[in-house]
Amino acid sequence: MAARPLSVTSTALTNFPTSMNLLADPLAIGRVVGDVVDYFTPTMKMAVTYSNNQVYNGHEFFPSSIAIKPKVQIHGGDMRSFFTLVMTDPDVPGPSDPYLREHLHWMVTDIPGTTDATFGKEVVKYELPRPNIGIHRFVFLLYKQKCRQGVIKIPISRDLFNTRRFADENELGPPVAAVFFNAQRETAPRRR
Repeated sequence: MAARPLSVTSTALTNFPTSMNLLADPLAIGRVVGDVVDYFTPTMKMAVTYSNNQVYNGHEFFPSSIAIKPKVQIHGGDMRSFFTLVMTDPDVPGPSDPYLREHLHWMVTDIPGTTDATFGKEVVKYELPRPNIGIHRFVFLLYKQKCRQGVIKIPISRDLFNTRRFADENELGPPVAAVFFNAQRETAPRRR
């Protein structure tokens, strides 16, 4: 009797973090997966824009162009769903030795689905990214809350923030969307 080959559905393949999936994922290439969060499958769309410049994974912005908090829109949810937005810098004080990882730059909770972050509750005010050493990654993570006012444990400090621990303490599960950009210190204009 010949052995029957095992069949694997395409759903099983897409839900399993194979090395091929990770190699093509910009969050894995940028080491956001690993340094900040574990592998996850995005289930929502999130658009982050600074003065009409949309954030795409790995693109670079000058700190002067990101001085005002961005507009963050959520696509794919409904008005009965609520989300938490986290913006963090995992490269503090510098990417070659990030011993102060992570620094929390912004947090908004209770954002209704299909709206933007202005409809949520800003629990940590937006802080202008000011990288001093090297190229820093600034990561936006969107989490689906179990209910409105589902985030109970708000961080007391921006320094030494840990995204994984925050998500665990508030039972948020894995992120539903993420995007990151790079920024480095701007040099002063040179005079002749």
